[in-house]
Amino acid sequence: MISSPASARLGERLAQLIHSKALTATTVEVARREVVYGCLDRDRSIYLIERGQVKAIVPSREGKECLLDIYSAGDVFGELCLVGDTRTEMVSAMTPVALKRMPAGQVVAAMGDADLRDEMVRHMAGRLFERQQLIAGLVTEDSEYRLAAVLLHLGRKLGRREAHLLQIQEKITQEELSAMVGTTRSRVGYFLKRFRNAGLVDRGPGCFMAIHEPRLQSFIAQGYAAQPLPSAFPRQRTAA
Repeated sequence: MISSPASARLGERLAQLIHSKALTATTVEVARREVVYGCLDRDRSIYLIERGQVKAIVPSREGKECLLDIYSAGDVFGELCLVGDTRTEMVSAMTPVALKRMPAGQVVAAMGDADLRDEMVRHMAGRLFERQQLIAGLVTEDSEYRLAAVLLHLGRKLGRREAHLLQIQEKITQEELSAMVGTTRSRVGYFLKRFRNAGLVDRGPGCFMAIHEPRLQSFIAQGYAAQPLPSAFPRQRTAA
C-alpha cells in the first residue's frame, strides 16, 4: 500500500510505542459496514489501522453525505478528539478491519517522546493541507477535475505501484466517489467512461482500477490530449 509519508511515520511510531508497552492500546475487530464511531459520539480515542479499510463521512441534515477520506493499514484517524468532546464525522468499515484503539489522554502523555511529538505535528499538518486542497478544489474546479484529483489521491494512498500504474485492489463504488467529489453518481459514471476512453484509468486483472499516474497528472494540469491515448493496461490477445 502507498500511504501518505506523515501518516505512515506516525502509525509506525505509535506501533513501536504499543509494542514496547510505553502506550496502552486495545485491539478492536470491526466487521464490514459496521460503525467504528458515529457523528456526535463522545469517543476520546485515537485509532491505528492494522488491517482493512475505513471511510470517514460527514452527514448533512438533508441526508446527503460528504466522504472526507478513506484510510487503510498504517493510517491513523480519530485525532480530532484532541480538540473536541464529540465526533463531527462517522467512521465505518469498508472491509473487515483490525484496529488499535488508544485513549487520547495516554497519547498526549506519550508526547514526551520527541519522535512521537514530531510525527504527530507532521501528521496534523498533512491532514490540514489535504482539507485545504479539498476546499480549494470544490470552489475552483469543476466536478470532472475534482474526480481526477480524488482518483489520483486514492491511487497514491491505497494503490500498489506497478511502474507508472497505481492499482487499487478494493472496490470503491461510484456512490462513494460521488460523495467525495460532490456530484451525482451518474456524473461520476460518465466521467469514468471518459477517463477510460482517454487512457487515464482502466480495469486490470486482479484489481478494481488501474490509474495511469503520469497521464492523470497531465490531465489535471492541462486537460484532455488532442487524441485518445492507448489503454493504461495492456489488453490480452485473444485467439483467432
